[in-house]
Amino acid sequence: MSGLLRLGVNIDHVATIRNARGGDHPDPVRAAFAAAAAGADGITAHLREDRRHIRDEDISALMRHLEVPLNLEMAATEEMLEIALRHRPHAACIVPEKREERTTEGGLDAAGQFDHLAPIVARLSDAGIRVSLFIEPDARQIDAAIRLKAPVVEFHTGRYAHLEGEDCAIELRRIADAAALASKNGIEPHAGHGLTFDNVVPVAAIPQIRELNIGHFLIGEAIFIGLGESVTRMRTLMEEARG
Repeated sequence: MSGLLRLGVNIDHVATIRNARGGDHPDPVRAAFAAAAAGADGITAHLREDRRHIRDEDISALMRHLEVPLNLEMAATEEMLEIALRHRPHAACIVPEKREERTTEGGLDAAGQFDHLAPIVARLSDAGIRVSLFIEPDARQIDAAIRLKAPVVEFHTGRYAHLEGEDCAIELRRIADAAALASKNGIEPHAGHGLTFDNVVPVAAIPQIRELNIGHFLIGEAIFIGLGESVTRMRTLMEEARG
């Protein structure tokens, strides 16, 4: 099961730079087109409650113009559910969200929030939107995803990205075991958060993982080498990891 590994490029932080000064530049929709032209299989955008980066009009523009799938990252709120149902993106990834955090700090507690998530997952699925749950690589959370009938889970790789040596190896094994468990139960495993040119290969080599979603690092590298080259280099590393 070591076939094509898809790359989703998160464009949130192009919008972060735009919003730092106001106005319309740089345009995250233009970045989405550039990423797709360089080999991104899809685009990810997180519409946060406080609109700190991606704005509602960005989602509207992406839905109108984008030719590759859009993965809308969203909190499990009525507001975000209504927006997702109105736009009907290819996919919706439910993520935890706190106003005070700089970025997503961990996985969704799908097990602890099961009753709250169940109707949201059902309504998204009924609308033909592929639902993903952004969770820790943990058997309890995978069991909750199975019971919620989520077709996809995305494993939070932030802990792996910040560890070194034996601790990093242990976390990588945890991700691999979780991917195997999810796949065995009919759930497609994805992964993302904190992945870079230096640490992506071991995660990309996990045969069950079908997609990586990467944003902040690629946008940061684009300052130095351009977005197209940043995406192309990441794709090359992913393909080499799959042999």
